[in-house]
Amino acid sequence: MTSKTPIENHSRTHSDKLPDVAPVVNAEEAQQQAAILSSALPFLRRYAGDTIVVKYGGHAMGEGKLAHAFGYDISLLKLVGINPIVVHGGGPQISAMLDRLKIRSEFIDGLRVTDKSMVDVIEMVLSGSVNKQVAQLINRAGALAVGISGKDGGLIQARRLTRTKRDPDSEIEKVIDLGFVGQPEKIDPRVLYALLGAGLIPVIAPVGVGEDGETYNINADTAAGAIAGAVHASRLLMLTDVPGVLDENGKLIEELSAEEAMRRISDGSISGGMIPKVETCLEAVRKGAKAAVILDGRVPHSCLLELFTRAGPGTLIKA
Repeated sequence: MTSKTPIENHSRTHSDKLPDVAPVVNAEEAQQQAAILSSALPFLRRYAGDTIVVKYGGHAMGEGKLAHAFGYDISLLKLVGINPIVVHGGGPQISAMLDRLKIRSEFIDGLRVTDKSMVDVIEMVLSGSVNKQVAQLINRAGALAVGISGKDGGLIQARRLTRTKRDPDSEIEKVIDLGFVGQPEKIDPRVLYALLGAGLIPVIAPVGVGEDGETYNINADTAAGAIAGAVHASRLLMLTDVPGVLDENGKLIEELSAEEAMRRISDGSISGGMIPKVETCLEAVRKGAKAAVILDGRVPHSCLLELFTRAGPGTLIKA
């Protein structure tokens, strides 16, 4: 009979006690895990005590295994001394509820036209079921997350967002009323500092309040960027359904300066739905965030790969 090594015996007696953790099967695997942890030390030191804002949405939010991994990743960030703030979307869940209630949706430039009855449903979905589900993902992983909306503590003070459209016949620009669609006017981060100081992870539904007390539906990317700037986040991590910003040949651009990003928007090499994401990152950096990253939320543990490895998987945007 072959005897067990000390590492094998240790893994068998201790890892089995941890929930949802696969037991280490041999000494080589245990040493590999230890090497991974050791290699992360410089990055842990770099971000210790820093604030990271994560915009959570897209495929990462709708697929069970990715959602499970996301909860563990955010919990890990908190447990190693980083202060994560999560801002989530919920477009598919909103659409599903509106369909159930037989309320028809209309989109203009990717924004949902929102009347009074619709904004009540949107707030119910975002601040209710979706917000608590995201917080619970993190709680189950061992950290303490608290779900709030942008209305709580006056976090997101919003104003009505308008769009203009040029009439092709008259060449006159007309203002389009999007209803109760807003954009952040001011961020008051005191409620976030209070939660972070108490060891909690804020999970934010992107709903804001106007001067008149009206509720506004805010794009989650825009809300995350505004919050990242206000808290001077070390990183804004934008989880998307694409690898990042791609060049003309479809190859990932690993880093962009603000000047280079604006040039690529002007010449059309950054186009379509990537433009507002890049503009959100640029605005966050202008307002106080150190850097922003657009990365692929379909990749398991994408947040950890970005923060704790030398070659992060996304596009880094800096001033």
